[in-house]
Amino acid sequence: MDLRIALAGNPNCGKTTLFNSLTGSNQFVGNWPGVTVEKKEGKLKKHDGVVITDLPGIYSLSPYTLEEVVARNYLICERPDGILNIVDGTNLERNLYLTTQLVELGIPVVVAINMMDVVQKNGDKINTAELSAALGCKVVEISALKGTGVMEAAEAAVDAAENGKTVPMHTFSGTVEHALAHIEEAAVHNMPEEQQRWYAIKLFERDDKVLEQMQLEKTILEHIETDIRAAEAEMDDDAESIITNERYIYIGEVIKKCLRRKSAGKLSHSDKIDKVVTNRFLGLPIFAVIMFLVYYLSMVTVGTAATDWANDGLFGDGWHLFGIGSSAYGKAAEEYGSAALIVEGYNAYAEENGAAPTGDFPYLSEDEETLEVTEETATYAEYTEALAVVEKYGEAPEPAAYGIWVPGIPVLVGSGLEKAGAAEWLAGLINDGIVAGVGAVLGFVPQMLVLFLLLAFLEACGYMARIAFVLDRVFRKFGLSGKSFIPMLIGTGCGIPGIMASRTIENERDRRMTIMTTTFIPCGAKVPFISMIAGAIFGGSAWVATSAYFVGMAAVIISGIMLKKTKKFAGEPAPFVMELPAYHLPTVGNVLRSMWERGWSFIRKAGTIILLSTILVWFTTYFGFTSEGFRMLGEEELAQSLLAAVGSAVAWIFIPLGWGNWQAAVASVTGLVAKENIVGTMGILYPGGWPEIAENFSMAAGYSFLVFNLLCAPCFAAIGAIRREMNNAGWTWFAIGYQCLLAYGVALMVYQIGSAFAGNLNIIGLIAAVLVLVLMIYMLFRPCKEPTRLTTGVKSGKMAA
Repeated sequence: MDLRIALAGNPNCGKTTLFNSLTGSNQFVGNWPGVTVEKKEGKLKKHDGVVITDLPGIYSLSPYTLEEVVARNYLICERPDGILNIVDGTNLERNLYLTTQLVELGIPVVVAINMMDVVQKNGDKINTAELSAALGCKVVEISALKGTGVMEAAEAAVDAAENGKTVPMHTFSGTVEHALAHIEEAAVHNMPEEQQRWYAIKLFERDDKVLEQMQLEKTILEHIETDIRAAEAEMDDDAESIITNERYIYIGEVIKKCLRRKSAGKLSHSDKIDKVVTNRFLGLPIFAVIMFLVYYLSMVTVGTAATDWANDGLFGDGWHLFGIGSSAYGKAAEEYGSAALIVEGYNAYAEENGAAPTGDFPYLSEDEETLEVTEETATYAEYTEALAVVEKYGEAPEPAAYGIWVPGIPVLVGSGLEKAGAAEWLAGLINDGIVAGVGAVLGFVPQMLVLFLLLAFLEACGYMARIAFVLDRVFRKFGLSGKSFIPMLIGTGCGIPGIMASRTIENERDRRMTIMTTTFIPCGAKVPFISMIAGAIFGGSAWVATSAYFVGMAAVIISGIMLKKTKKFAGEPAPFVMELPAYHLPTVGNVLRSMWERGWSFIRKAGTIILLSTILVWFTTYFGFTSEGFRMLGEEELAQSLLAAVGSAVAWIFIPLGWGNWQAAVASVTGLVAKENIVGTMGILYPGGWPEIAENFSMAAGYSFLVFNLLCAPCFAAIGAIRREMNNAGWTWFAIGYQCLLAYGVALMVYQIGSAFAGNLNIIGLIAAVLVLVLMIYMLFRPCKEPTRLTTGVKSGKMAA
């Protein structure tokens, strides 16, 4: 059997960096059974038969957070052969609290003091020999960032696992030791000797999970309780606090012997920076500027350029190799496009009026993204010039005439299918369904990779921990964690990485609530849809597009307040403790590895979901029953498709929302594949463009349609990400159900109350809308016991709230 070594340590102690250094590419990632916490394992380099398991970053083995429960269950139930405990040398006192618990487990432990390069740079000295004697285990010095001493630490852990034995050297006060001796004799004397002390301590603390696990008889429990109460009465404190204080008293004694600080009482460079970036007044503006730059680089400049190439080139018509000729072709295509519109307008005017115009004439232009149609005017002279341009280029400019042209995947696949003589339905399924659908998702990968890269840098250098601390005092008022803001911010670009970013939230309750509410914030895919509604129904009003973001933010806040008053989210949350590590420049390898892990997870999971969904949507869109039987349909026959039948079957549900026609229902359904599909679907089903859309939607109905599709369940790829992060089908359906119900309720209020003010009163609908409003107000103001959340920043052994 493989020798199993567990890596254990506090968050931000350098554990992941060490794990990557020890295992390299020999890693395999999964989830711990039954939970969403990520499980990383890997083979130790140059050592056959040694598996390293990276446990979640934890502060103690008390069962408060999901990470602590997972780590403890692994150590207690799986019992690895050895533990390599990573300790931050710049924060020795805080980190040794976990160490004192690990050495009590009866599993061989080796302590690796990390960041020794920083310790030495600060002029501090740690006596590792004295520390080793005090803890009863081997202590080694390492720098995971620079890679010094890491393999020596791993080999020491392997040697300890094969030959070593950890004996706890510290003892508690006489009163506590007396109680522990009684507990060992009464309850755990039949257990293996090396495990007896840990279980006795946990029974003394009245640990619920240990009590449940051991199933002790009532008489034994009463005997133990008598000893515990006697100790509590003598020391005037509760049992758990007694143990905590005793540990810190012991750690304080060890620190006095082992640690010599050069600049005791002076602020470090990190402390000086924190006085600015975590300032009550400057913290949020500084964070806003930094995240604006992150968002700007990933979504506007570098990321957008790469995504445009992926969408328009790789998964589009193609691209010019190295960009040579693309500028000249762009100018030619723009010139031809403008000229073609004028020529078409001239011909249409001549046909409609029976004579060719010799003066000014109107022509129409349509925005391909938002379907906006504008009317322009041209002169006969401009027509003459435009006609010359059209004749110059023929049907259209050929991109191959402007440099080396590389065809896109759809072009290559289409050409291959044509040469192979593929059936029409097969060619449509592969090219219009699979390639186009999956390409639409993968086209966002470059943008996401840039975003992940920048966020990985901010996390690795220690800045993100500060922001969670700054924002927690704001977000906790709405039942969310300060760490919830990061996923929501990322979600403005795309909901999928926003959902994935929620895994940084330790508290399971906060994490699930964040996953459920992140997609309320309008993502980039919803922008064309918002623009279409604003332009077609509201005359291009800017307030409509702006209000969409306020609606999303309001939905997040209202959901946070309402959900925390429900049974699923009620209860005392775990204390919110955050490690504030010293600022440092991360290694390029670690940042790139973090970026790729997140990006590959998106490609693998979201790509699978979108592949299946696009096949389904394409098939139901282009097949249906006609008088000739079941067959493939043309573009003009889509009203007879299976998707249209589904739309007609569910359209009645949306009648109270003001848009109970099958076209709008179908557009909402296709929006589940990708929100930008709503625009394309509306363009097909309303061939008259914006004017026809405006005819079928009142202002109240149009805004209702907008709100529903903003707040309802996100695209299939995002739903796949929700399923991945929830790791539970029940919770996934609960999230989708809540999103759809909230969207329906808000859209109902918008239409019914808006219509009443517009003079189109529906008594039953208005009563229903008022009832929904009353229910929401009740949930918002219903009294409940406010949970107490402790927000703590920990650094250099000091507590900063």
